[in-house]
Amino acid sequence: MGLPQIRAAARRINGVVLETPVLPMDPAGRLLLKAESLQPVGSFKFRGAYATVASLSPDERRRGVITYSSGNHGLALSRAARLLGTRATVVVPIGTPLAKRDRMLAEGAELIEIDAGSEERRARTEALAAERDMELVPPYDDDRVIAGQGTIGLELVAQVPNIAAVLTPVSGGGLASGIAAAVRRLKPDVRLIGVEPELAADARESLARGHIVTWPAEQTTRTMADGARSQALGRRPFAHLIALLDEIVTVTEDEIVEAVRLLARDARIVAEPTGALAPAALLFRRAELGLDGLAGPAVAIVSGGNVDPDRYRRLLGEPGS
Repeated sequence: MGLPQIRAAARRINGVVLETPVLPMDPAGRLLLKAESLQPVGSFKFRGAYATVASLSPDERRRGVITYSSGNHGLALSRAARLLGTRATVVVPIGTPLAKRDRMLAEGAELIEIDAGSEERRARTEALAAERDMELVPPYDDDRVIAGQGTIGLELVAQVPNIAAVLTPVSGGGLASGIAAAVRRLKPDVRLIGVEPELAADARESLARGHIVTWPAEQTTRTMADGARSQALGRRPFAHLIALLDEIVTVTEDEIVEAVRLLARDARIVAEPTGALAPAALLFRRAELGLDGLAGPAVAIVSGGNVDPDRYRRLLGEPGS
């Protein structure tokens, strides 16, 4: 994945996908947030989904698109499909948050719910794509999708010229690898840091071992960060991350909750638990990562804000919730 592909994706999404703001998390402006939660569908996933569907031929669009998703990618693909005149089918896990499920239906998507982990959902979706002759748009293991997510890196370098570090959540790896591919080529000295829940840290283990490690679904589903429950990195993201990422850290469930609260209180940002992963590391792993000693600011990606209102009230600890 190179800059030409990422810049081509940027041209495809221009005027549809929001160039999200970079907001301060501290008074000194050393800790910054890239608010992808403000995208029209509430997460960064709109970039990769729209860039991919926009790149399809008329015949491929006519046949429709299909994916597997815990919510945000499915919602993004549903919106992209509607805007570009095709139809979307999304294979989702039982228990997908209502805020995501209802919005996918509102976009006109067909939902297929199955009680299975991410790897089984992937296999089922690939089989359905072949049966129905639909275009498969994976959530992360696809060069078109990775290029779309990489447009965040282009924006960051332009918005924060003295950027010193980027902290990115890692699930299947599409977001982190896209950003890393862009930033590393434009600003080689910037530190690139991935962040996972410690209860779903398959990517950290994979990078440490030098090969993709798959965690069982019963382990990854323990984390409240439902968007980070993928059981393994994609093949393409793994190749990018092992070559480009400086390190990967984990955060606890308590730290995720506290980050959600601090984002609401100090930055006025609504974040779902997955969206709070990178800010949690920014807040609670600063000493471990040496962020205070950097020459410029560190930016954490707030990857999404699609959280059910009742769940959000519970995360904030509101009385009576």
